[in-house]
This record gives sequence, C-alpha cells and structure tokens, in this order.
Amino acid sequence: MPGRIEGASVIIDDVREASQTYSRGCFGYPRSGGSLELDLLEAAFLCELGRLEVRHGKGKMGFPALFEYASARVGAFDIRYIVFKDLRSRGFIVKPESGAFDLRVYARGALPSSSDPVYMVCAVSERSALNIEDFLAEVSQTEGRGKQLLYGVVDEEGDVTYYKMFTKDPRGAAYAGVAGGKFRGKLFGDRVFVFDGGGALRGEAFYGKDMNGVLQLSLIESCHLIGNRELEVFSPEGEVMSERELMEFGRRNQDEFEARLRAYIDLRSRGLVVKAGFKYGTHFRVYERSPDECHARYLVHAVPASSVAMWPEISRTVRLSGGVKKEILFCRIGKTVDYLEFRWFRP
Repeated sequence: MPGRIEGASVIIDDVREASQTYSRGCFGYPRSGGSLELDLLEAAFLCELGRLEVRHGKGKMGFPALFEYASARVGAFDIRYIVFKDLRSRGFIVKPESGAFDLRVYARGALPSSSDPVYMVCAVSERSALNIEDFLAEVSQTEGRGKQLLYGVVDEEGDVTYYKMFTKDPRGAAYAGVAGGKFRGKLFGDRVFVFDGGGALRGEAFYGKDMNGVLQLSLIESCHLIGNRELEVFSPEGEVMSERELMEFGRRNQDEFEARLRAYIDLRSRGLVVKAGFKYGTHFRVYERSPDECHARYLVHAVPASSVAMWPEISRTVRLSGGVKKEILFCRIGKTVDYLEFRWFRP
C-alpha cells in the first residue's frame, strides 16, 4: 500500500487502498475525494507491520527512516509511538490527540465514528518529572468529559506500565470531636504526653497511643486539638504554648509539617481516623471508622500543589499500597485540599 509524505502526515491517494486501510482498523482520516490522511504515529505503525510503503520525494522510506523523520517533527515521538503501538497491540482503536493529552482510546470493538473514547492517555517516560497540579487539571478535564485518564509510562527497556487517575472524596463515620472538656499535655521532644490518660481523646476519638495510662500525641494531633480548643499544651519549662507557637515548633523540627497538618485536619473533618503511615512509606494510614473494628482503607501522602516528583517514586508507592490492599491517595495542598487516587491498571 503506497503513501506519500506531506508535512506531518502521510497521504494514501489510491481510493481503494485508502478505504481498506480505514475499514481495517480505523486508521487515518478520510478526505474529500476518497484519499486518506494518516498521522505519523499511524503511518509508522503500519510501516513497521509492512502494510505501508512511504514515498518521500523520489525515494522510499522504510520504518527506520520514517521513525527518524517523525522524531524530528513531533516532540517525544518515541515515547508516544511505544504507547500507541502497545495499545494497538491490545486490540484498541487509538487515535492521536492534541493539547494536554497524547492519545484517545476507544473500547474494543467500538468505532470512532459512532462512539466516544473511554480513555484519554498521556504518554511519558519513567524519567520525566510530574507535577501534582497538572495531574489535578488533567483528571478534572477528563472526568468533566466523562472519560478516564490513563498515564502510559515507558521504562528504559520500552515496556509500558499504565496508571489510572481519579479524584476522590474520602468520607468516614468516626467520631470527630471530644466530649469532656479540655485536656492538658506537656511537650517532650517532638511529641506531647497527656499524663491523666487522655480519656475520651483515646477512647472516643482515637487520638494518640496509650502508654500504660499516659497518652502520647504527635505534634500534628496536638496542633489539631489545640485548634479545636480540646487540648492545652505546656512547654518543658511549664509555660502554656499557643497554637501558633506549637505549629512553629513543628515547622522547625519536622519535614513537610504544614502540608501534613492541613491534610490531617481535612481528613479528620471528613469523619476519618488518621494514624501515622510511616510503616507503609506514606504520611498517614486512614480508617473509615474505629481502628479496633476495621483495617485502614487509605494510605495518604500530602504534597504541596507545586510538588514535583519522578515516576519511579509513584510506582513504588502504588505497588506498595496494592500489596497491602489499600488505596493510595495523594492529598494536594493548595488553596483547596484535593485527593487524587493512583491505581495500577492493565488495559
């Protein structure tokens, strides 16, 4: 099947060949007069399969030459092509997309002329940086259009791993407040100890950890309780500490304190029980009700809106959460607090 290069496209002029190419896989875009316009991704794929012969000027281009030509004209063409080829090999109809996304994917057996895509795909290298703010915008855009967002991440060997992204609205049914007035605690090191046992702090609202009648609270929990006027904290010297003073102490002594505190306060306001997530490599493990009655459903990691990370970090976190049968949520801390779920996915 012959085609000719025309800028960033390959044109099949033969009407019969054009019709067959489109009908057998929905490749390209039919043009007036019966010819067919192929995107360079589609052309390279068909060329690699041996179904397309490309002419350029007076010569012919094999797959290597076409791949080189396309790579010089399309940013990250190699990454986009690997993901395009992988999805095509899985039986999906895949069309190139512009703007924030690289590809749109239709359900198996569906036709672009009569169906909407089910996935919008971003093709990225495992070495690329990611920004949580961009994720939220892309997820919101796809969900607003009734689609799902997929990231196809290409590793150094050319294998593709897919991740689904969703916005999440976690809610729980745990008791959020404390009955029985204000408790008194004292700061030692980077935690607060309530020496009368804490009563309802532990028993009704699931704060802290009991140490043989002494309740140990984290700085995050203590700041939250001071803000709710349910706890009074004294310095090692015996002076009452304000909420601002305790928060400043936390910022000086603990990494990511402010982001973690905002996430903690928001999660608690949703009726969720929040505990340390260090053993899982995240900031928090989160329960929908009493930890005595259920396992943690979520692992939550708080990240500033401007946070930049690398895909190997995301991969490790998502794999770990799946191994312990929990949902990993990235809590974006900006003007608002938003939750994004990352999930490994096999198309």
